Amino acid sequence: MRVAQRHNAAVSGRADGRPMLFAHGFGCDQEMWRFVAPAFEHDHRVILFDHVGAGGSDLSAYDAERHGSLDGYAEDVLELCRELDVADAVFVGHSVSSMIGVVASIREPGRIGKLVLVGPSPRYIDDEGYVGGFTRPDIEELLGSLDSNFLGWSSAMAPVIMGNADRPELGDELTNSFCRTDPDIAARFARVTFLSDNRADLARVDVPTLVLQCSADAIAPDAVGEYVHRGIAGSTLVRMAATGHCPNLSAPDETIAAIRAFV
Repeated sequence: MRVAQRHNAAVSGRADGRPMLFAHGFGCDQEMWRFVAPAFEHDHRVILFDHVGAGGSDLSAYDAERHGSLDGYAEDVLELCRELDVADAVFVGHSVSSMIGVVASIREPGRIGKLVLVGPSPRYIDDEGYVGGFTRPDIEELLGSLDSNFLGWSSAMAPVIMGNADRPELGDELTNSFCRTDPDIAARFARVTFLSDNRADLARVDVPTLVLQCSADAIAPDAVGEYVHRGIAGSTLVRMAATGHCPNLSAPDETIAAIRAFV
């Protein structure tokens, strides 16, 4: 179980159920799914894991070249699937893990049978004819701030990402999650995340896909969810009442219901 240990993988639910992988976003770990994943254990084989550099993963497994693009993270997912004999899985990816799941589904057909993309963005930087939500100077400033003062950046940005200003405990939890992440790896993963461009991959997705779009999402605005929905043929777009970028924490019941209706 070398790969499973590397990613601190936890398997629960029905051994004979359809596999369901939950992948966390930047600065998070598998704990971010603790209110959602258990709802699927009675009829799925639920697999939680940490990306290298997060949570209880093996930090020594981080490879600057391999993990210098989302392709490396997608290969991590596929290696985990091979070791755990996973096929036709439901892949639930939050934020950047949405695109990691997209890449993995294309790279090795048959491993992933359905995609659930929670707050996805194929490109964070605006481009001609495309609204990503940020200008390039915005992102460069964000990355520069992260490089110079990771803890300060975490304290400032986590509440913005979480939204739900009337529930400050949610922003505090995300801040604490960021602060538990190895800062050097987090800084590199941030560059991979915010400078990525996976728009061309959307048209190559050929599995049923659910796009969950939150209201007032500062990281992946409504126009981005619409773009992902249009780009993936036959996909389903659900606009959630939940606000912010982390409905797995802020609105788990609504998140569960939307996923349950799809799977």
